[in-house]
Amino acid sequence: MGKVTGFLEIDRQVHKYQPASDRIRHFREFTLPMSEPEVEKQAARCMDCGIPFCHGPTGCPVHNQIPDWNDLVYQKDWEGAIRNLHSTNNFPEWTGRICPAPCEEACTLNLEDIPVAIKTVEQAIADKAYEKGLIRPQPSATKTGKRVAIIGSGPAGMAAAQQLGRVGHDVHVFERESKPGGLMRYGIPDFKIEKKYIDARVEQMQGEGVTFHCGVDIGTDRTMDDLTAEFDAVLYCGGSENPRPAGIPGREFQGVHDAMPYLVQQNRRVGGEDIQSRAWAAAPILAGGKHVVVVGGGDTASDCVGTSFRQGAVRVTQLDIRPQPPEKEDKLTVWPYWATKMRTSSSQAEGADREFQVATLEFVGDEDGNLTGVKCCEVDEKRKPIAGTEFIIKADLAFIAIGFAGPLVGGLTDQLGERLGTVTDKRGSRNVTANDRDYKSNIDKLYIAGDVRRGQSLVVWAIREGRQAAHAIDKDLMGTTVLPR
Repeated sequence: MGKVTGFLEIDRQVHKYQPASDRIRHFREFTLPMSEPEVEKQAARCMDCGIPFCHGPTGCPVHNQIPDWNDLVYQKDWEGAIRNLHSTNNFPEWTGRICPAPCEEACTLNLEDIPVAIKTVEQAIADKAYEKGLIRPQPSATKTGKRVAIIGSGPAGMAAAQQLGRVGHDVHVFERESKPGGLMRYGIPDFKIEKKYIDARVEQMQGEGVTFHCGVDIGTDRTMDDLTAEFDAVLYCGGSENPRPAGIPGREFQGVHDAMPYLVQQNRRVGGEDIQSRAWAAAPILAGGKHVVVVGGGDTASDCVGTSFRQGAVRVTQLDIRPQPPEKEDKLTVWPYWATKMRTSSSQAEGADREFQVATLEFVGDEDGNLTGVKCCEVDEKRKPIAGTEFIIKADLAFIAIGFAGPLVGGLTDQLGERLGTVTDKRGSRNVTANDRDYKSNIDKLYIAGDVRRGQSLVVWAIREGRQAAHAIDKDLMGTTVLPR
């Protein structure tokens, strides 16, 4: 695949970023696209490695045929490349921007720390397809007469809706928020993915016959029984929205917030929406001129860091209870799986102070109930506090970003109660019961996919679950299916 000797002759290159001093002044994307010839050179590095771990179970959850479309890009066949990419992934412009790229970790060339720039090439293919007008509606020539309702318009719901619409079903997507996109729109900052890419897919899907009903909260505005009576199948693609409880004393001080309301507010501002449309986000949360502490070491925490800098924070400190990982992993014990090693996100590179192997003991405040600091201490290998290592970090604003523990409390899952069935996974998340073969729930006609089923996960896993659930639904409704699994 690619050029036979490409991996020997061509150095790995990925797209560059605007300087941090420039990009923190706006909320737009800040990657600098590669030229077409350079992308073709990077695609040429894909070697004929025999066993392409990049698109197997260790690499890409949607099984992108990475060597194939690398070869097509190298041959300058961009139309063939997007056709191949779309055969496994409905939204490559999303994953090319925000997926952490386990495919690159699994690349054979990663044994030498020079994997093929798969993520960069994927984004370039999708962007080139938009530029060439290759992404357009693909409506079904025939209609089945079957009606399918999808609850939630995140990546899982959108992927399922597009698949089912393209085989002729009448698909209706119900979204609680004012615009489609779910976590993609409201939880991920615009500097990582601008929302025009969601809008473009919504427009495409509407051209394929999919109907979006925004501002409809199933369980409040309409009941699940209404949907199962009206539709031939219902797919529940809710998110994992319940913040994982931190149990940190001082949570009540003004200035301490869960991460997601903060990110949602800023995304609404950028999108020109009313930030007070949800009760839990009524009070404006702004980091301008403040000392900010972010508790947590994952992607959501990093998004809080980048957003704080763009709002004008004086200082941002990120706390991680885990020990600082090594700069380089032991390839022979980890590859081709995702490695624990020192990684610095673009947001962290904008000037965050990072503290590792530190526990958050309590939030400290003044007599007026305002946050003034975060009390911390060092921990041992078992994450137990080390006596005498306590210290306080000055803070006017603190965000708790330690993950999510299942569907929103009081939401549809709770309302359906025992009828739906839930299970607690090894991370303590309470998820809805359904297997990953037929995605059926305990309720007749109701299927479950996405984070509400598997727990907090990646966008690429949500797309996979939506596609597989669409396969199962189409097969149940029609007796057979042409949709890939």
